[in-house]
Amino acid sequence: MNDVRHMRHALSLARRALGNCWPNPAVGCVLVREGRVVGRGWTQPGGRPHAEAMALTQAGAAARGATAYVTLEPCAHHGKTPPCAEALVRAGVARVVSALTDPDPRVAGRGHAILRAAGIDTREGVCEAEAREAQRGFLTRISQGRPMLTLKLAASFDGRIATASGESQWITGPQARHHVHALRLAHDAVMVGGGTARADRPGLNVRGFGPVRQPVRIVVSARDLPELPPEGPAHGPLWQVSGPPAAFMAELGARGLTRVFCEGGGVLAASLLRAGLVDQLIGYTAGVVLGGDGRPGFAALEPARLADAPRFRLVELRRLGNDVLHRWLREPATDCQSMSCDQRRHSQA
Repeated sequence: MNDVRHMRHALSLARRALGNCWPNPAVGCVLVREGRVVGRGWTQPGGRPHAEAMALTQAGAAARGATAYVTLEPCAHHGKTPPCAEALVRAGVARVVSALTDPDPRVAGRGHAILRAAGIDTREGVCEAEAREAQRGFLTRISQGRPMLTLKLAASFDGRIATASGESQWITGPQARHHVHALRLAHDAVMVGGGTARADRPGLNVRGFGPVRQPVRIVVSARDLPELPPEGPAHGPLWQVSGPPAAFMAELGARGLTRVFCEGGGVLAASLLRAGLVDQLIGYTAGVVLGGDGRPGFAALEPARLADAPRFRLVELRRLGNDVLHRWLREPATDCQSMSCDQRRHSQA
């Protein structure tokens, strides 16, 4: 039970780094000696220093004989810093408990092997499911070559995102809007379609959390964009991408992004759903009804059958002020569902 408790402590530290350390994974590390925490760390902005280095520096000589709880296998390759597995060996830790094996080909079990070769007692897989959820972005980039994608929608009770005239500020209340900014903070980038950028000229930044590392702003459009706020302390860099969703998502993965937060509009949202690229849906539903002439949150998807419609599993439901938050994860795809609608049409032709 102590292993689980200390690993959950490490996982809570790892979450502090989400959105702040790409292209590196967000890792947490806790050093415990004789039942007392002697060092803590999490991946720092930009990915350096690593969590283990931070915890070892804090612990100093107290690291000798300690147990290290790490949310991801300690790295085994030489990059901008020496391998964390070797740092743990040099520090004289007696035991290492990890949640996940790192799927990065540069590590992939080598970190654990270094520890065992040095005679360190090594246990794997503690709180693995929780760690996989926290590392979903990094794992998606390594396994699929693209960042994890969260699609957010703030809508009326009847699923409309604006009145017929386009008025949308504000459908939801201040608590829901504050929660959106917290989610932006936990993602590497915020993405919108070109139509939304031209119509609303959104800031796409994090507000209400003091000085923070701002997310990358991404606009999906082949056309010229309106003038948006320049990069600076209040706004992240602005990237423009275009083309098929699978192609620009792969481009974002190649540029190091692990977690992207998409805020629409409807055409972009529908294209991402059709391509099977949405990993998580987050909805905010307000107690207001806009009617059939209001603007829908998604463009046409045109599934031929109900079984073809994208399907998600509810994992969170709670009240935010006078609104309802609901979070959904994509269900594992069947062979048919793993193809896009366009691919299915082609295969049936």
